[in-house]
Amino acid sequence: MSVEFGVTSEALDGSRALVALRGEVDIYTAPRFKERLLELVDEGATGIVVDLSGVTFIDSTALGVLIGGVRRMHDVEGRMALVVATRPVERVLTITGLDRVFTIHDTREAAIAALG
Repeated sequence: MSVEFGVTSEALDGSRALVALRGEVDIYTAPRFKERLLELVDEGATGIVVDLSGVTFIDSTALGVLIGGVRRMHDVEGRMALVVATRPVERVLTITGLDRVFTIHDTREAAIAALG
């Protein structure tokens, strides 16, 4: 049984925001993720936590959205942190070497704290 894709977001405090994903983030669902991520940057967020703890599958399209998000954050002198709590997502990030590109945390609280 697969978990239906979902993306939610919320302002945290100041210029920090959270994007939480669930289900499969792939070529079909990644555009919704990208749209929300870019909206947050356009709204002034300079610190974004992307919570992937509810993600069951992630493909190269979704990884491209994450990389694009990091680039956008650098453009506004911001930071992005990921929450990774599932083995499939952790494995993809490790295999691709992206675990060395992103700041990865086990919990949402740790990721928020890392943004300062």
